[in-house]
Amino acid sequence: MSREPEVLDAARPDGDAWGTDPYANALRNGRGPLFLRRTDGWLLPLDVERWCAGADAADLSALRRCEGPVLDVGCGPGRLVAALAARGHRALGIDVSAAAVARTVRLGGYALCRSVFDALPGEGRWGTVLLADGNIGIGGDPDRLLGRTADLLAPGGLLVAETVPHAVDERVRVRLDDGSAPAGPASAGLFPWARLGSTALLEYARPHGLRPVDQWEADGRTFVSLRRARTVRTTNQSAEARKSAAVISSQFPRNTSGDSPLAGS
Repeated sequence: MSREPEVLDAARPDGDAWGTDPYANALRNGRGPLFLRRTDGWLLPLDVERWCAGADAADLSALRRCEGPVLDVGCGPGRLVAALAARGHRALGIDVSAAAVARTVRLGGYALCRSVFDALPGEGRWGTVLLADGNIGIGGDPDRLLGRTADLLAPGGLLVAETVPHAVDERVRVRLDDGSAPAGPASAGLFPWARLGSTALLEYARPHGLRPVDQWEADGRTFVSLRRARTVRTTNQSAEARKSAAVISSQFPRNTSGDSPLAGS
C-alpha cells in the first residue's frame, strides 16, 4: 500500500528551487539533463540517472559504515533509504522536494518533506547522518550545516559525507537548469550552494566536535566519515541509549508485517 508523503509548509532554504519543474520532472522521468548553473555560466552536471537507479558499489561502501538509525539528508528519489532498509537499518529520508519524497515512498522507504534546518524527529539521537551526492552543499554554508548535523547526531554518532574528489572550498549562488528555456533575469531562481573537498570538510567539522574516522574512494567518488564526540559515561548511559532508540522508533509508522522494511531492525 502506498503512503502519502508528509508535506510541511515551513520555510526552508532552497526549497523553492528544488521544488521547481526541472528537478521534479527529472525525477519523474528518471533522467536529465539537469545542471547547477553558476552566475558566470559554469555548469555542474547532476547525475539524475544514478540517483534514480539502485544503490551502486560506491553507495554501498558508504552504507556499510552506517550505524544505528540513519537520517539521509537530501534523500532525493530514495535509493539510499531503500538500500538501508533492505540491510535492516531504520532509515528516514528528508528532502525539500515533494517529488523526491513521493518517489522514496513508492520505493517502500520512509521520508518527510522537510529541510535539514526544520524541526526533525529524533534530534540528537540519530546513529548516522548521511550527506551524499553533493549534499554537503545544502544551504551554501558548510559551517552551519555541519553544526546542524552534529546537533542531529547522538553522542558518538557518525556522519558519512560525500566530498568533491579534489581540493575545493567553494560557496556560490546557482540555479537549476535543464537547458529547455533561455536564461531569465540574472537573479531569477538563484540559491546558495557549496562544494567541498575532504580537507575543507574536515576543517569545518572540527569546531563542531566531529572527528575524522575514515576517508576512502570508490568508483571515482570520495567520502569521509566523522564521529561526534561522546559524552562522559554515566550510570544512566544504558537507559539513555534505550530511550534514544525508542524515541526514533516512535517516529516511524507502525507496521509489524514480515515484509516491512523495518522488520527485525
